[in-house]
Amino acid sequence: MKPAPPVSVVTGAAGFLGSHLTDLLLARGHRVIGIDNFITGSRANLSHLRRHRAFRLIKQDICRPIRIGGPVHYVWNLASPASPIDYLQIPIETLKVGAFGTYQTLELARRKRARFLTASTSEVYGDPLVHPQPETYWGNVNPIGPRGCYDESKRFAEALVMAYHRSHQLETRLVRIFNTYGPRMRLDDGRVVPAFVSQALTGKPITIFGTGKQTRSFCYVSDLIDGIYRLMMSEHHLPVNLGNPREMTMLQFARVILKATCARSRISFKPLPQDDPKQRRPDIRKARQLLRWQPKVSLEQGIAETIAYFRRRV
Repeated sequence: MKPAPPVSVVTGAAGFLGSHLTDLLLARGHRVIGIDNFITGSRANLSHLRRHRAFRLIKQDICRPIRIGGPVHYVWNLASPASPIDYLQIPIETLKVGAFGTYQTLELARRKRARFLTASTSEVYGDPLVHPQPETYWGNVNPIGPRGCYDESKRFAEALVMAYHRSHQLETRLVRIFNTYGPRMRLDDGRVVPAFVSQALTGKPITIFGTGKQTRSFCYVSDLIDGIYRLMMSEHHLPVNLGNPREMTMLQFARVILKATCARSRISFKPLPQDDPKQRRPDIRKARQLLRWQPKVSLEQGIAETIAYFRRRV
């Protein structure tokens, strides 16, 4: 008799990352139960799965108890606002999903004896004083600043996950995600890739905050999702950075977008927002060693795919 497929619960399934993870899990033979309350997620991201036999979508706020019948083998907690526009508009909801949402998903995993992964973020490092950022760095975070609602929700979530690991011997995984981009990001997301691409495609000025010398590194979504899957299937319970270590300034990145879109947009400079990190690059030595993972998609290839997606939506 053929063994039953593994069952995965994905919270934030209608979001940018959650929908891509759902696709990967289905392709690898999982039954997937997606959960989303659609505050920032979109049903359009899952429309291609409407008739998929192995996929079920539940509309629910994960800050409430999660009731699912039958076995669950994996819980992937990706639910959270993730762009500055979102978490600055809904700071309380952002804090609640990091705290109560993580608690409820951990409780689900505990009851089902499932393996659990939560999506943390490079924002736990704040405006870093160590560069690049290794998992051993504790960060430089302003807990009462405007970004604190997101940073601290993720830091609390990490602490809660480790408490469940130690107190309940729950199999847990922690991924710290650095800037990721690709199809299914929202045009009004507010993060730098959709902002620059949408501005270039519509002929608007490309907005750079500060001098443009602050740095970021960009990982294409398929690379990130592959890393997340590898981490869940590994035996490592401590945080692991996933991201692309190729670093560039915002001014350099704006020129990449202008060249790729053939746009003639001018560059406009605005004041740097409070607590905006001045540099950000992951140290991925642990991911390379433990997961045999590193990014494969070049920035040029990934940006081309992303621009093609956005061209159909502007």
